[in-house]
This record gives sequence, structure tokens and C-alpha cells, in this order.
Amino acid sequence: MNTKQFERMRKDPGFIAALDQSGGSTPKALKAYGIEETAFHNDEEMFDLIHQMRSRIITSCAFTAQHILGAILFERTMNSKVEGMDTADYLWEKKGIVPFLKVDKGLADEADDVQLMKPMPDLEALLKTANEKHIFGTKMRSVIKEANPIGIKKIVDQQFEIGLQIVKAGLVPILEPEVSINSSTKKAAEALLLKEIQEHLVKLDDDVLLMFKLTIPTETNLYAPIIDDPHVVRVVALSGGYTRKEADDLLMKNQGLIASFSRALLSDLSAQQTQEEFDNALKQAILEIYKASVH
Repeated sequence: MNTKQFERMRKDPGFIAALDQSGGSTPKALKAYGIEETAFHNDEEMFDLIHQMRSRIITSCAFTAQHILGAILFERTMNSKVEGMDTADYLWEKKGIVPFLKVDKGLADEADDVQLMKPMPDLEALLKTANEKHIFGTKMRSVIKEANPIGIKKIVDQQFEIGLQIVKAGLVPILEPEVSINSSTKKAAEALLLKEIQEHLVKLDDDVLLMFKLTIPTETNLYAPIIDDPHVVRVVALSGGYTRKEADDLLMKNQGLIASFSRALLSDLSAQQTQEEFDNALKQAILEIYKASVH
């Protein structure tokens, strides 16, 4: 583990930029950026376009360590280059921003009101590559739709099982058991989620370190016990479909919770903007999210 990166993630003010849209969400991300599906004819062209977008964000004068602690990358982004450097090396060496990697392969079909993660048969090889590419940590997402105790237990069991595998590989996992903001039982689901997480945390060895990415809770400061747990480096929040203003307003009510936004960070960016317009739009979004994260 890189000690400087660890100290930065544990102590410094700021937030994590989520730049990890994968194959399924890439067309939607490109469309939001002003690039229609007619602009590409296959996956290679699509991924080239999304890498151009991500490179534009990462190299922007607005994208700095002053406000951004880390950035979550998609696997292809990790294996690509920015200005001739591996993306993770560019982030850390040029920008002072800690690189993370999305490792899940998407969501399984819904059962027990949740969507577990699909199997990850190549995880060990991916973690080996991540270490070689100087990645600090990982992120993996599953989704809770309703307050079903059976489903929520399965979600947390899976997240911790794979999380401990990642810890053994020398990386810091971000566990992301997202609760849908559209859930009719969101508050109850979050209470069940907290209980399950706490039951797993008390069983961990003292040297195990991990992070969480959670939906901003209905009950303010619900996740304070997780934030204060000695095993937890940081707890970050996903925007989950909220607008940036909605997510920022909710985030500011929760002490110690910082942002890890994707759509809410990138929503004002467009391929058609001049570089000055692009930098200014990104800077404004970053400043707003930073303010909500350091209240």
C-alpha cells in the first residue's frame, strides 16, 4: 500500500470523482456528453470516445488535488494512457489524485429485492494487474431495491467476502451496497444495511482496512458508526440519480460523509464546449461538490 495515498485518503479534505462508467452505461454517458450512438459503430470506437472524454476531464486545469482526493477508473481506462502515461500514474504523479479501479462485472438479475454482483472469475488476475498499474483501491457495486432482510444479508455477505479477497491482494476495497433512491422502503432498508455492515465490521482482524460507498441516508448521520469505525478509511456517497444540487444538499446534512459522484459531477459537460467552457463547467461542479463534502 502506498502510505502517502493512504494518509491522503484517510485525512485530507475533498471528494472522489467516479469516472468508471462501464460497457452497459457508456452509451448513456456519451449521450449525456453530447455524443450520439451514430458517432460510433462498435465497442472499440465507443470506448475510444469515452476515453477521450475521461482524458479531457483528468487533464483539465479544473481537475486538481486541491478538491479531488481520488478517481475511480474503468478497467479499460486503467489500461489506457493519458498524455503518454498510464492513467493511474498520470493521476498520482501529475495531479496528486489517488487512483481506484471498478472491479465488478455488473449486476445479476434481481432476487430477494436485491441485485447481487455477477461472478468475477478473473478477479485475481485483475487485482494483479491493478497492483502493477499502481492502483490504490477498488470499487464494486450491488443494489438494494427494498427492505428485504434476506436479500440485504446476501448483499453484505458478498461485498465483504470479495472485499477481503481484495484486501489480501494489498488493495483497499470500496464496498458499494447501493440502496435505490426510488425504494419505497429506503429508510428501513438502510437500517437493515447498517446492522449487517456493523455485524461484519466487528469480526474483522485489526489490520483490515476498507471503505464504503453508500446512498445518502434518509435518516441524517445514520452511518456515523461506520464512519467512526477504525477499520474504515472513508465513507463516500453516491449521487444515485439525484441532481447535483439535491445530492449536495443531502450530503451537507451528514457529518463526515464525502461525495463520490459520477452523473452529478459530469452533468454540465459537453463535447461541443470549448476548452474554456468545459474547464469552467467542470470547475463549478467540483467547487459545489467539494463544499458539500467538507462542511
